[in-house]
Amino acid sequence: MSRLATIRKAALKAALGLSLLALALGATAARAQVSDWGQKQAGPIRDEAPQLLKRVQINQKLDAQVPLNLQFRDETGKVVTLGDYFGKRPAILALVYYGCQMLCPEEINGLVGALEMVKFNPGKDFNVIFVSIDPSETPAIAAKAKALYVKRYGRPGTADGWHFLTGQQPEIDALASATGFGYTRVPGPDGKMTQFAHASAIEILTPSGKLAQYYLGVEYSPRDIQFGLVDASDGKIGTPVDDILTYCYHYNPLLNRHDLLIARIVQAGCLLTMLILGIYMVINFRRDIRNGRLHAARKSANG
Repeated sequence: MSRLATIRKAALKAALGLSLLALALGATAARAQVSDWGQKQAGPIRDEAPQLLKRVQINQKLDAQVPLNLQFRDETGKVVTLGDYFGKRPAILALVYYGCQMLCPEEINGLVGALEMVKFNPGKDFNVIFVSIDPSETPAIAAKAKALYVKRYGRPGTADGWHFLTGQQPEIDALASATGFGYTRVPGPDGKMTQFAHASAIEILTPSGKLAQYYLGVEYSPRDIQFGLVDASDGKIGTPVDDILTYCYHYNPLLNRHDLLIARIVQAGCLLTMLILGIYMVINFRRDIRNGRLHAARKSANG
């Protein structure tokens, strides 16, 4: 075996070891995070989800009718009902809050990115409806959010198909209950109840307002959404999806910090692994090149 091959083999083994170490550190951090948070928040550690996460599950209520008489305000401040957006075409619904700095922007961006690759157009073929779960948010805040994401979507003439709604607590709770969207308020850094713990999900509804399909997480398949819209437009109801959720960050008043999600810690571990592998491979490739040049120079000198 050549010296170069030996060096590369050693580098590969070292990189693999470092990657395993990084993943182990990420997993250890995740376990430590859950253990620390769970013990302080929910008492003794048990082999079950923390109590908070039990309150923010998504209960998939396929074929359930969403109450279309619920009143909200659109981004212009106009009083509307959910029924204003149904009757002719299906809709995509998402419960978020516009002041969220963690999960909601990822969810909305994920939906916008997926819809960019769907051939149907909002306003013509379907509606997109966002409803804030924060009753303190105003139409002005909703208008800023709409302007941002409609611009990002980039299809002229589709703004009328995007709806960013705000409302009062009874209506928000009624819609959350109807869609199976669990969420709870959590104290912010100032001690006020200004933040929300929740999972990420969007729903496709039929033109009559029945829940036809759920998509969980923050990344959505354009193909699945397109097929979901086609089926929903025909009144077809889909099947439950795997219950793999992405949860929002929340502030931990007992530790005076923001708790990270397990998913985020694992992602950080993966990024760390990639970074270590990249740096290590660059170093070793440069070393290979340098050693190769030295070997060639010595051979030439001795030749």
